[in-house]
Amino acid sequence: MTTYAVTAATGQLGRLAVEALLQRGVTPSDVVAVVRTPAKAEDLAARGVVVRAGDYSDRASLDTALAGVDRLLLVSGSEVGQRVAQHTNVVEAAGAAGVQRLVYTSLLRADTSASPLAPEHKATEEVIRASGLPHVLLRNSWYYENYTASLGQYLATGEVLGATHDGRISAASRADYAAAAAAALLADDEGKGTYELAGETFTFADLAATVTEVTGTTVVARDVSGEEYQRTLEGHGLDAGTAGFVAALDASIANGDLQTDSTDLADLVGRPASSLRDAVAAAHTAS
Repeated sequence: MTTYAVTAATGQLGRLAVEALLQRGVTPSDVVAVVRTPAKAEDLAARGVVVRAGDYSDRASLDTALAGVDRLLLVSGSEVGQRVAQHTNVVEAAGAAGVQRLVYTSLLRADTSASPLAPEHKATEEVIRASGLPHVLLRNSWYYENYTASLGQYLATGEVLGATHDGRISAASRADYAAAAAAALLADDEGKGTYELAGETFTFADLAATVTEVTGTTVVARDVSGEEYQRTLEGHGLDAGTAGFVAALDASIANGDLQTDSTDLADLVGRPASSLRDAVAAAHTAS
């Protein structure tokens, strides 16, 4: 019997990863959902999933949460600036628990990307390699949901605003990345070790055209300078630091950091990734 653990299991990606394991036939009692607040995982517990408290910043809680775990999915944390220390706690706890495979959700080309998100992922990858644990690095590109969550805004303003300068984005749905994580956890071989994961490639102009097609409301892409984009974000209420960070993400897209021709995602899950149109249509139906 193999025990699988998923960290951040009540988060958007972690919960989908738990679901993907169950859909692939893993017995619920062989899945450990590691969560900061167990009360938020009562629905998983009701289905037979083992729920354990574990906080990335609390090493002792992680030692308890990972006891007896054979394979672990470490979903990257959301607290930018604290993630290397937090992830190191998880990796060290995994080592102490004798975890036989650690799967980490990293960032596309984390070792070379100019994205402001890349340094912490690169550093975490280095911690994992140094640990000596058998591991798989899943370098996820962008989520469709990063954009479909703003569908209402696009429809209200009639535009997709950004500073990507026609940069190309290779993306997939959270469910796609969760399926890849489950596949990497369950695989009987070592695989490639590092996977560059993404699906369909598009520009903001393509995104605007897809929104127009799906909703029947005309939306266009409007590209501005990074400075103007940051000022606009600040005008919408973001503080200067956050606005600058978001503008830097678009600069990274303009640099090509989120574009790839890799087929690793489709190869790993055994099917094509979902399409941008399907993602927009799902968001429109849900709105």
